[in-house]
Amino acid sequence: MMINKLTASFGKLENETLSFHDGLNVIHAPNESGKSTWCAFIRAMLYGVDSGERVRGGYLPDKQRYAPWSGAAMEGQMDVTADRCDITLTRTTKTKSAPMREFSATYTGTNIKVEGMTGQNAGEQLTGVTRDVFRRSAFIEQGAVAVSGSPDLERRINAIVSTGEEQTSYSEADARLRAWQRKRRYNRRGMLPDLESRIGDSRRLLDDMGGSAENIGKLEEELEQTRAACARLESEVTETRKRQRRESLETLNRGRSVLSEASHEHDLAMERLSTRHAELRKSPFGDGDLRSVEQRVSADLARMAELKSVYQKKNSALLLVLFFLLTVAGVTLYTFFDNLAYIIAAGVFLIAAIVFLARFMTAKQAAAKARSERRALLKRYGVSHASELAQAFEAHRQLCAAAYAAEDAERQTRERYELARRRQQKLEEDALADLDFVGGSSPAARIGRELNLKRAEAEQLSAQIAMLKGRLSAMGDTMVLKSELGTMEEERAAIEQEYEDISLAAETLRSADDELQSRFSPELGRVAAEYMSRMTGGRYSQVLINRDFSAMTRTQSDTVAHDSGFLSAGTLDLLYLAVRLAVCRLALPDGEPCPLIIDDALVNLDETRMKQAMELLKEIAKERQVILFTCRKAE
Repeated sequence: MMINKLTASFGKLENETLSFHDGLNVIHAPNESGKSTWCAFIRAMLYGVDSGERVRGGYLPDKQRYAPWSGAAMEGQMDVTADRCDITLTRTTKTKSAPMREFSATYTGTNIKVEGMTGQNAGEQLTGVTRDVFRRSAFIEQGAVAVSGSPDLERRINAIVSTGEEQTSYSEADARLRAWQRKRRYNRRGMLPDLESRIGDSRRLLDDMGGSAENIGKLEEELEQTRAACARLESEVTETRKRQRRESLETLNRGRSVLSEASHEHDLAMERLSTRHAELRKSPFGDGDLRSVEQRVSADLARMAELKSVYQKKNSALLLVLFFLLTVAGVTLYTFFDNLAYIIAAGVFLIAAIVFLARFMTAKQAAAKARSERRALLKRYGVSHASELAQAFEAHRQLCAAAYAAEDAERQTRERYELARRRQQKLEEDALADLDFVGGSSPAARIGRELNLKRAEAEQLSAQIAMLKGRLSAMGDTMVLKSELGTMEEERAAIEQEYEDISLAAETLRSADDELQSRFSPELGRVAAEYMSRMTGGRYSQVLINRDFSAMTRTQSDTVAHDSGFLSAGTLDLLYLAVRLAVCRLALPDGEPCPLIIDDALVNLDETRMKQAMELLKEIAKERQVILFTCRKAE
């Protein structure tokens, strides 16, 4: 097969075309110019786009990675030459969830469809291999030059070294044999463990059959004793519960009586206290603090005594007499004597009389004010004399003492009531605990739990008897059980033989595969070594390839082969490119070879090895079309 022309609306490619010719095609373009996109487009045109792939671990499936940037539908066309016929492949998109699902294959320049070619088998018909083998051989993606094994590629390899049959794979056959082994025995699971378990059960059942009847008799006798114990305990439970209820009720009633008496005493004390407070409120001294009232009354009595002394002073009449005498003397001197001295003396007498008059008037006003203030103080307390005030205060003192006594009595009765209430609450809690016949600690609860245990024991004995009778009924007789046991043992022997046969087959298959590998790996290594030597100027002369297609190589001067981890990036790329080319040469079908697609697999090579690799590719291009996408100049 040869690819002639591509037309793509795919990723960044918007209705772009690319043409090829026979032999070596080198497409040189810078990074991010679409080289890898063209490679992915070739694969998509041959094998389609897997619409079932999902995003996982940062990996984007092709349906999303290569969705056209323009928003147009993913589609394309490929012109190829196969079996001396020019064929045009077309893939279009009808729904976005199934990109490039619509397929047609026609002979180029006509509408004649290629018979038997569909979107599912087009790639395999044109290249001769499945998608899986194509990606591991002739399709070398960027950064994925190393080869990885797969059942499809393994079948292709088997076809080379055996009869040409491509429907067999050692790994698939080995996996199937191991699955058959696991079906028969896998740890504690499988047919054999299950059968051995059933055989063991049957043997134990046979061992038990001899003593089953005797065991049933013993269990029935034990059951009768247990039922008798249950009847006795039921009677005890009934009587104990009655007694417990009666005792609890009597205790509660006594506690309620004490509580009621304490409550009544407290109510009476509250009434007495209320009466005393009412009497105090009616008292002229109020219901304030007695010490404060006593201090106030003492101060008022002292004030009244002081006021009384003010208005009872004797100098008031004397001042009035002195006023009259001085006035008469002054008027007489002024009237009967014309001497200046007498006139002055008369003025002095008159002035003194005025002074005494003023003092008399001041004393009279002070006495009136004191008398008025004293009457106000007496009126405040509702008495007419200071002695009555003292008597009233003494009566108030007695009322306060009675009130204090009532308060003390109320406090004591309240404390007795609270104590009785707490005791009653505790009695109620204790009564509830005593009347808890399930989880309590009373004798009734203890006997009830004992009764429940006996009932459970009776139920367990009944269940054991029923089970034994059921087993005896199901077993029938020992002959039937022995016959079934013999059948199971024969079946186990047959399965064990199958297990051994499968193990032998797996071992034989492993030996056959080792022989195939010994026949194939040297040939694959020889061809890869030939390519490796060509591309390294003869420096590396040997390539060793393992089953998983990991490779080692050594130079002419090396004693042992080097693992890939010890090679430079350029040498490692050449090593796996040599393995790829060897796989293409040995594993791909003879006849019309499929193209070799290479995406930037030579970027790590120096100029010398780049030239040597290009020389090898030119030689290979004489037999198959080679399409090389690269960002480096290649000659």
